[in-house]
Amino acid sequence: MRRFDFLKNFSCRLSYGISITALALLLSACSSTKDQDETAGWTPNKLYSEAQSAMISRDYDKAIEYLNKLEGRAAGTMLAQQAQLEAAYAMYKNGDKEDAVTALDRFMQLHPSSPAYDYALYLKALVNFNDDLGFFGSISNQDLSERDQQAAKASFQTFSELVTRFPDSKYAADARQRMVYIVNALAQSDVHIARYYYTRGAYVAAANRAQEAIQSYQQAPALEEALYILYMSYDKLGMPQLRDDAKRVLDHNFPDSSFLTQGFRGSKPWWQLW
Repeated sequence: MRRFDFLKNFSCRLSYGISITALALLLSACSSTKDQDETAGWTPNKLYSEAQSAMISRDYDKAIEYLNKLEGRAAGTMLAQQAQLEAAYAMYKNGDKEDAVTALDRFMQLHPSSPAYDYALYLKALVNFNDDLGFFGSISNQDLSERDQQAAKASFQTFSELVTRFPDSKYAADARQRMVYIVNALAQSDVHIARYYYTRGAYVAAANRAQEAIQSYQQAPALEEALYILYMSYDKLGMPQLRDDAKRVLDHNFPDSSFLTQGFRGSKPWWQLW
């Protein structure tokens, strides 16, 4: 009887152990199936096609995933370079600006003689351009001059490198226009600050900032207001000679300046065309 009980208990334990092992194997199989790479059997062309579909549907995370895998599988080919660039573009569109810049810097480091190097520069500059304003910001209440100036300067430097190294690039003409816009915006930024100082009675600071804008951005539309702030600041500081010098320059360059009759304008900004 005791032997029978022993065998019975052993059989139960054995059955229980087999069940646990079977369950573990089943869970392992499920986990393996779940973690399996859906793209494992895809050709590079299939990966690229699916990445393009994800881009069209604005599923940028999925597009980046596919393009990163494509870069690895097509390593050493032009398709891998294309994948790198398109992944950077997807990061840019996804709002991952730092990742996009890092990816583009990596591309340019790895492929200094790539025929797409000019595009990499152009895209890197766009990342910092605050492109969501729309070109010339005509429908926005906030222009680039009131936003991230460090990014604007970085954008200008990269556009400048593009037009210097690749003057005949198909992206060069647009880059030059954007450079003009950035210069105007940076000048207007200095004028914003100078006006701020002036309206708060910090006339020395206002004069210094206006002078900086005048010296750095001589062709910018903001020059008119900068000269006016300089003229008014010197007047408030009781410096008649400097005041009169600033007035003569203002009259010479802007003989019909409305600042002299209307003061600081609350009208539309320099970039607004209507």
